[in-house]
Amino acid sequence: VSTQSTWEAVVSTQSTWEAVVSTQSTWGLSRAQSKMQNDKGEVVDLYLPRKCSATNRIINAKDHASVQINFAKVDSVTGKAIPNEFVTYAVCGIVRQQGESDDSINRLAERDGLIHKVF
Repeated sequence: VSTQSTWEAVVSTQSTWEAVVSTQSTWGLSRAQSKMQNDKGEVVDLYLPRKCSATNRIINAKDHASVQINFAKVDSVTGKAIPNEFVTYAVCGIVRQQGESDDSINRLAERDGLIHKVF
């Protein structure tokens, strides 16, 4: 009877060990391998981080001072905004804290041809 109970303990320990090994093998996945994808292979993560347009830094989820500004493209004949056509700039909180956001947006808008020399 003791041999059978010992065997049951070994089997339960072995299945627990297999569960631990399988859990540890999923922990070792890189970020690229652990992305959530749908059946078509499209990435469907709930949170995709933004990059600052001025510094190319990744904007942290806790950066509550960051802003994202959409500049609408305007129809030259009617003078109205064209639906779903805009240029987006994201500015991180560090740039805004330093007081450089206006210069950064001017530089980016000039680069993209939205405005002409402003200085």
